[in-house]
Amino acid sequence: MARLTRVQQQARTRASVLVAARQEFVEHGYVLAKIDRIAERAELTRGAVYSNFPSKRALYLAVLVEMVKDAEPGGPVASPGSPADALGAFARAWLERLPLAGDTALGGRLQLRSLVGVVDDDYGRIALAQLARLEALLLAVGLESIVPGPEPVRRVRLAELVLTLLGGSGFMAELAPGFGDPFDRARACEHLAGLDLADTWAPPHLPYVAPAVPCRDVWTPPAGLADEISGRHVEFGADGLVAVLGAHRLAAAEEAVRSARPGEQVTVVAVTGSPSETGNLMRLRVGDLVGCLRRVFPAEAWRHVRLVVDDAALTASAIGLTGVDDETEAAVRVRDGVIVARSHGRGAAYAASAVGARSREAEA
Repeated sequence: MARLTRVQQQARTRASVLVAARQEFVEHGYVLAKIDRIAERAELTRGAVYSNFPSKRALYLAVLVEMVKDAEPGGPVASPGSPADALGAFARAWLERLPLAGDTALGGRLQLRSLVGVVDDDYGRIALAQLARLEALLLAVGLESIVPGPEPVRRVRLAELVLTLLGGSGFMAELAPGFGDPFDRARACEHLAGLDLADTWAPPHLPYVAPAVPCRDVWTPPAGLADEISGRHVEFGADGLVAVLGAHRLAAAEEAVRSARPGEQVTVVAVTGSPSETGNLMRLRVGDLVGCLRRVFPAEAWRHVRLVVDDAALTASAIGLTGVDDETEAAVRVRDGVIVARSHGRGAAYAASAVGARSREAEA
């Protein structure tokens, strides 16, 4: 009972700090916000704030994550008839965050989930670049599900263009609120679907990827993890591909998705050496994007793809990694409840997938 009381007290303290921090960021912005004032607002000590959030950046990111979680889900999902329809609906959902002309500058930046002045170091910028490519992949998977086929047209470059246009709209709204018509931007996103981008997936390094190591190891999957896309608990099956990627290797998620055979379950597990900052940055960007995706695409669009942010590196431990950092890239293929292939380093998911495919062909 005493332990439960401590847990409840910690949860209340954390909630109080988040409320106070949001007020502080609205009134003073990120740069001028002070931890001492946040502690005073929450009627706590400075040490109590830092015991829950190790830095001001970690606290700011936590506030944004809570804002995304609390956002209204919006209208019902309607299956889009075409990629153009989907992009128009996605853009309209995304543009709802734009502040109105009468909103304050600092409050508007918080509503925009602005990271200007927050992520200003090379370490964070690399993570953001990798996250942007992951976001484009998730949007592309949704778009590709509209026109299914044995070899659907890759739409990652299209997704990148749309996210670039919308990101620029957010940046302009921060600098010059009220500039431009959101409906024009939504229509522009619709028209982008008609561009012939000659999009193919052919990474030049794949022919040089070191082969994975075949094995027959026990697979004891971790429990209690959540899929960031569906919001449901992850139930690792007896078969599938599991890729563990550090924050600076997230773009390799596409290798896992593209290498898998049709219908195969792919679980991308994001890990980091800085859970309170980079971990929350990943949750923020993915959660923000997924909130828009769910309003456009049915959940079945990603039924074979799952994304986990694993702060405790439980999955990494389950596949035999002794440590993780932002450069981690490793993968295993699971078959009949047994790990049958392991790979580490660049192209790990591609290599592990190839071993699994060969083993099945040999038995057939």
